[in-house]
Amino acid sequence: QVQLVESGGGLVQAGGSLRLSCAASGLTFSNYAMGWFRQAPGKEREFVAAIRWSGGRIDYADSVKGRFTISRDNAKNTVYLQMNSLKPEDTAVYYCAAKWGSSSTGHRDYNYWGQGTQVTASS
Repeated sequence: QVQLVESGGGLVQAGGSLRLSCAASGLTFSNYAMGWFRQAPGKEREFVAAIRWSGGRIDYADSVKGRFTISRDNAKNTVYLQMNSLKPEDTAVYYCAAKWGSSSTGHRDYNYWGQGTQVTASS
């Protein structure tokens, strides 16, 4: 079966950095666009970043542009999210997701989800 396993979350001070990884198995990774979403307590799940299967198209939420970088390694079936200059408002559970075909910023468009990893940026 398809599995997406996130890692790399943790607690950092505001201004710090973290790198999230998401290892995929059970699917042909290069056929899937990959996305990162986050959900804070009491809030809806929101789009963070997405990358097309080839890496040729990348989208970011306005709130993370210039601070976060999404990338993928199709040989390793892994997608990454480099997060720099973290702010307290970035605190959330971060999820990776896979979508067959083209990328999307809508969480309902994604077929598979990981279990999430907690990111906390303290002020």
